[in-house]
Amino acid sequence: MKTLAHAAAALATGQTTARALVETSLDRIADPAGEGPLAFVKLYAEQARAQADAIDLLRRANRAPSPLAGIPISAKDLFDIEGSPTPAGSKVLADAPPAAANAPLIQRLLDAGLIILGRTNMTEFAYSGLGINPHYGTPASPWDRANRHIPGGSSSGAAVSVADAMVFAALGTDTGGSCRIPAAMCGIVGYKPTARRVPIAGVLPLSTSLDSIGPLANSVQCAATIDAIIAGEPLPTLAPAPLAGLRLAVPQNYFLDDLDGPVSATFDRALRRLEKAGAKITPTRFPAIDEIAPANATGGFSAAEAFAWHRKLLAENAADYDPRVSIRIQRGATMLAADLVDLLHTRAAIIERFNIATQDFDAVLTPTCPLIPPRIADLATDAAYGRANLMQLRNPTVFNFLDRCSISIPCHAEGEPPVGLMITGETMGDARLFRIAAAAEQALAM
Repeated sequence: MKTLAHAAAALATGQTTARALVETSLDRIADPAGEGPLAFVKLYAEQARAQADAIDLLRRANRAPSPLAGIPISAKDLFDIEGSPTPAGSKVLADAPPAAANAPLIQRLLDAGLIILGRTNMTEFAYSGLGINPHYGTPASPWDRANRHIPGGSSSGAAVSVADAMVFAALGTDTGGSCRIPAAMCGIVGYKPTARRVPIAGVLPLSTSLDSIGPLANSVQCAATIDAIIAGEPLPTLAPAPLAGLRLAVPQNYFLDDLDGPVSATFDRALRRLEKAGAKITPTRFPAIDEIAPANATGGFSAAEAFAWHRKLLAENAADYDPRVSIRIQRGATMLAADLVDLLHTRAAIIERFNIATQDFDAVLTPTCPLIPPRIADLATDAAYGRANLMQLRNPTVFNFLDRCSISIPCHAEGEPPVGLMITGETMGDARLFRIAAAAEQALAM
């Protein structure tokens, strides 16, 4: 019973109760042999039990607020939840004043009756794609756990909480891949919506120009369901798109450079399966992609906007930051206002060129990340950490810059290193992308 649909059906037929689901989740989180103490930084156990009991009463009276009412989920540690601080994986904000209200998207989840079990661990202030946190520890990817590989970041605990069946879905953020990277590293689905569809009020920002709020889950349907709730849209009935005749572009520049062997082999196998199912795979080049790195050379949106938010906090508490995070934020200190204005204009022009170049395709396919999950212990030096971080961010961050919707679905076989297939749609083409991703998910499972 891993998906939201399975849990909702079991609740509707009386095979289980919300209280039973919550207790099972709490037991899995508390298991000393598991990753729960590292995946979660705060639990709402008593509130969750009380909400579950109330929902069970409502369901018996046919008054449950939605079919999903009573299902446990998790939320990344940068969403405002009334009565709790919003530390964002940091020590400097651990004792911040509690939030006076829920973030709007948190309220939407609660209104649907979903039960937020707790706040999940993350890279401090969401500023890395690896998921390593020196303050609260780092949960490991489920793959080859004895050797403890990175979970991906920054939504690290969110991904592990789903992959280890502690919850049925998780809420994360994605500024440069922070839903898709941990999904790829943990073998689950991660979604980055078109940013404007989901409100970012009540969410501690990294880069307001790029921040997107998305789900991590066990299936495309689960991701589409959570996405609809936080976007304030009706629950979807997801019909997979026919693969036959779909026009899928595979960029030959940028995304395929320096892939780990298992990533390259698994990606190629996924393409062959989609082609066998009738999709038209077209290798092509997109020159606009090569313009993004030069455009970001002065630091990019993340550095400028993160520094604007953090500059006073850094001036007073720099020693309490993860130095691998603070050094990246400090890059924004040297950016000029003119640099940011130039970047805004350049981004708009690159987006326009890329939109024209992809107008004859239904989606763009790439590996989510170039690397399989490195061992946490192998990233102890700043040089190793920096290289791995840049590599894992490289592919997904492109589509934040291009203001696209994008999803990572697992494409590896059981027992293989986890590899994500990233499928990217048009701006505001989220509904269409979910249908394409659902079809790909089916084809890859055969």
